[in-house]
Amino acid sequence: MASSTRGAFIVIEGLDRSGKSTQAAILHSRLQSSAGAVLMKFPDRTTAIGKMIDAYLRSQSELDDHAIHLLFSANRWELASSIYAHLAAGTTVVADRYAFSGIAFSARKGLSYEWCRMPDVGLPAPDLTLFLNIEPEIARARGGYGEERYEREEVQRGVRAVFERIGEEMKRDGPGKWVEIDAGREKDQVARDIWHAVELFAQGVDTPTARLWET
Repeated sequence: MASSTRGAFIVIEGLDRSGKSTQAAILHSRLQSSAGAVLMKFPDRTTAIGKMIDAYLRSQSELDDHAIHLLFSANRWELASSIYAHLAAGTTVVADRYAFSGIAFSARKGLSYEWCRMPDVGLPAPDLTLFLNIEPEIARARGGYGEERYEREEVQRGVRAVFERIGEEMKRDGPGKWVEIDAGREKDQVARDIWHAVELFAQGVDTPTARLWET
């Protein structure tokens, strides 16, 4: 990799049980073998903040909607410096979920869309976001559905509607590309489409890392 390039920041988003973690692992493995890559998962449940989030998601604790939203954002800020460091070293970062999930799930509860976005302004912006789109009823048929707090079909439909708004705004105004992938198909078909979108970024990026929603 030329010294003037940095690693690419690639985010995989989508509804619960859309295959995000599976596809992030496949992509990470492929990138790691070619150019070097790290995989991050949000929320990172290993940190002090992440453990609070984990208890909430497993319905082992209750928190105000505003408070849990801010904890999710703080969890991303905990790892922002690591993202920048990896990118500067020429390593591609693959993230399983990111700020867009935070907005989608909280705004679906009725919190102000603008307020939900505010805590994440200034985070490192992805160069490419892959949104794995799936019908909630197809996701519901997959193994493990319903184990966590938000895995209910009516919740997922509301979340999907907010993701659609985010996608349109990112395509129009946001830094980086937003690409929608049909995740209701076989795993290998989805992985092929993801690689087609990612291939251009595999050897690095020659522009500075942007910041989310900063003008």
